[in-house]
Amino acid sequence: MRVLMVSLSMLVLAACGGRQVEVRTGPEPTTDVALHVTNNLSQAVNVYVVSGTNDIFLKQVAANSVEHIPVSGIPAGSTVNLRAVTVDGTRTYTKNNVTLATTMYEWRLP
Repeated sequence: MRVLMVSLSMLVLAACGGRQVEVRTGPEPTTDVALHVTNNLSQAVNVYVVSGTNDIFLKQVAANSVEHIPVSGIPAGSTVNLRAVTVDGTRTYTKNNVTLATTMYEWRLP
C-alpha cells in the first residue's frame, strides 16, 4: 500500500510539473483608411462614419483644430456617409457617398 501511495504521489508531481509555454501576440491590426478632419467651428464635434445602418463613433475633434483619425473596421473602397455633431447636439454636418480609399480623406467643417 505504501509503494502504491509513493508511486501515486510521484505521478501527481510529474503531471503538475512545469512545461514550456510560448506566448505570442498577433499582428497589429492595420487601418487602411483614415480621415483628416479640420474643425473650424467654435465648439468640439463628435465624428461618425455611417456604414449601412451602423453609426461608428470615431473621435471627438476639439474646436478650431485638425485631427487625423484612423477608421477601423471599414475596408478601403467602401462608400460611407460622414456625420459630425456638435457636442451640444444643436448642429449636424453630413457628407454623403464618400468612398474611403487607402489614402486619407480630407473633410473640412465650415
